[in-house]
Amino acid sequence: MQGYSQIPEAKMAPVRSDLDDVLTNVLAHVGLQDPRDRTGAFKDTGDGAIFVMPAKDIARLVDPLLEHLHAALVRYDRERLSSAPAIRLRAALHVGPLSLPDHRGDAINEVCRLLDSQVVRAGLTAAREHRGGFLAAVVSEAAFRRTVRAGRTPDLDEEHFLRAMARVHGKAFEEPCWLFVPQMTPRALAPLINPEPPGGSGGKASPTSLADPNNPPGAVFQFNGEMTDTTVINKVGTMRIDRRRI
Repeated sequence: MQGYSQIPEAKMAPVRSDLDDVLTNVLAHVGLQDPRDRTGAFKDTGDGAIFVMPAKDIARLVDPLLEHLHAALVRYDRERLSSAPAIRLRAALHVGPLSLPDHRGDAINEVCRLLDSQVVRAGLTAAREHRGGFLAAVVSEAAFRRTVRAGRTPDLDEEHFLRAMARVHGKAFEEPCWLFVPQMTPRALAPLINPEPPGGSGGKASPTSLADPNNPPGAVFQFNGEMTDTTVINKVGTMRIDRRRI
């Protein structure tokens, strides 16, 4: 949770309880078992938590969970008391072997590094400042291969993610990852995040030119809401319309 340590002490427990309620409802809505119901599968970190989920559920942790989580945070913000702090979250998703019954292993350390990385921190800042958003999520390369790239996320494909490099100040950690910020395209995110991508498909850090003889250089428009009586002068060479609603 962003800014949790700056919340007055008297409000920490209530807002954390509100977050727990949001997570409980979202998990139930997307049909995932709450890890708090399984021994050793939940660890409270104070300003957040570590959830250990069965590998079979990994695709649903990307789609539909991320969009539903953001929608729930938006609803919470609309309904919360003015005296209650907003809830903005960083999330990280990784996959790897863990020992039983205590669920220990490198995968836990790696997902914590992803969550603490500069790229997802910058993603949440961009979400807040440019879209009034409440969520930024980073998916490890291993998890991305097993979910989005494997075609197991019907409403989210590679074009919804920005490929970047996850680094943590003061730590010997550097791993490729995929950043997802609801309501923001990779092209809009890239100049705000300034990542150094290792290459590949999906969202690029630096926009590439679409100019050719049939598509001359010009402005790029990104509409993030309802359009009424809209007029675009000149010719639109390529238009991609995303009609998903939160």
